[in-house]
Amino acid sequence: MNVIGILGGTFDPVHLGHVALAEAALAGLPLSEVLWIPSGSPGHRAPPVAAARDRLAMLRLAVAGNPRYRIDAAELESGAPTYTVHTLARLRAQLGNAQALVLLLGSDSFLSLPSWLRWRELFGLAHIAHASRPGHLASDGGPVPELSAEIARRSARPEQLGASAAGRVASFDMPPMAVSSSNVRADLAAGRDARHLLPAPVLAYIQSQHLYSKEIRKT
Repeated sequence: MNVIGILGGTFDPVHLGHVALAEAALAGLPLSEVLWIPSGSPGHRAPPVAAARDRLAMLRLAVAGNPRYRIDAAELESGAPTYTVHTLARLRAQLGNAQALVLLLGSDSFLSLPSWLRWRELFGLAHIAHASRPGHLASDGGPVPELSAEIARRSARPEQLGASAAGRVASFDMPPMAVSSSNVRADLAAGRDARHLLPAPVLAYIQSQHLYSKEIRKT
């Protein structure tokens, strides 16, 4: 079965941690492709700093040349507040109930899942696969009981994700990588070297467009 990985975010900017997550998912899960979905205005956090056109341009540069990467810019172009449950419902309506979808999450995002809007509905819309580093979830105190119960009910091996359209939880290995978009923006604003944090074409674009030189929101 064709299996589509879903990787969403503001990508403000897209950085090497995002790319590493996508590459680890492709290596560890039975995915046909990774669909990158930049959000227009995420419902659970402050609006992005960079303009939508710039975030899309940076994302296109970051994924260029990989035939297993694809971008869905529908939410970016709409600009409306979006939540993951809405994103997955839209994709499910477009692709049908038989299509296997896998929501890709970093370990921190996975642990925060119970705070997301209508989070239990996500399991009816997609599988969830989270990046795993030895001891990381335990060192953070582990999942809350509600999430632990869902993991116990839904746990699957990666190769099982193609057998159904949604409803399972799996993990995939990813090496530690301490990078976040907020830290990248802070480094850029302070004039620090960010070559080890960003794909080279993305850094070149940021420099050419003078993005993030100050934490001033672009319109």
